[in-house]
Amino acid sequence: MTGEFTWGGADLDLGAYLARIGMEGPVRPDVETLRAVHRGHVAAFPFENLEILLGRPVLLDVKSLQDKMVAQRRGGYCYEQNLLFAAVLERIGFSFTGIGARIRMGSEKLRPVTHMALKVEAGGEQWLCDVGFGGEGLLEPLPFLDGAPVKVRQGGWTFGIEREREGVQVLRSLHPEGWFDLYAFGPEERVPVDYAVMNHYISTHPHSPFVSRVVVQQTEPGVRRSLVGSLLVTARPDGPEEQREVRAAELVRLLAREFRIELGEADAAVLGRVQSSGT
Repeated sequence: MTGEFTWGGADLDLGAYLARIGMEGPVRPDVETLRAVHRGHVAAFPFENLEILLGRPVLLDVKSLQDKMVAQRRGGYCYEQNLLFAAVLERIGFSFTGIGARIRMGSEKLRPVTHMALKVEAGGEQWLCDVGFGGEGLLEPLPFLDGAPVKVRQGGWTFGIEREREGVQVLRSLHPEGWFDLYAFGPEERVPVDYAVMNHYISTHPHSPFVSRVVVQQTEPGVRRSLVGSLLVTARPDGPEEQREVRAAELVRLLAREFRIELGEADAAVLGRVQSSGT
């Protein structure tokens, strides 16, 4: 962690955040707290890109993040989620660095560095923390084991980290047909200004997957829910996926029921028009 309050921890209302994720009692910069806060964050905040579709900028300062995600009880996508989480870690006293990753999602195509995650020190070890990957994201921190392959089961889902080549590691998820690459990352440390540049691209570029369709996801120990465009997919560790089309007229109700995202009347109307237009 470079400098004091590099990640906005000084602007954070830690008590309000902990109440939002359902944590009580003291928090300390130790492994137990890291696991508990990571798990609570993933459970509380859905992954969502709705601000972009509502025509608003994605703001990354801690006060804006806390207002949206804590006070308004909304979610966010990777930069929002992990920057808020970074401010929490900084305020508690953890030492950590930012990571930049290239999304793979099973593809061999070389993509730009557009994803944010964190490498955190706790209990004499280093941990991969990522509360903002969405549908196939981690539930808890994943340990780095001195370059050795990692395989950990979390809530019925199995994840692994493996060194692909010198300086490049890959986060993987175990699918029925085998290991599935989620993203690759290198050793370069990232800071908030790096994510501001990435955020501009992801929230505005026509090739971004988040500017033209609804993307809302939530990972829980026994179920993953993912709404991309009009397709709702529900997956469980021990069964086949369930898929169904979501009509524009039911979108706002579904967001509230399945993802606990409550929209005001004006936002609901805008989002309904976006979904109806097929954009």
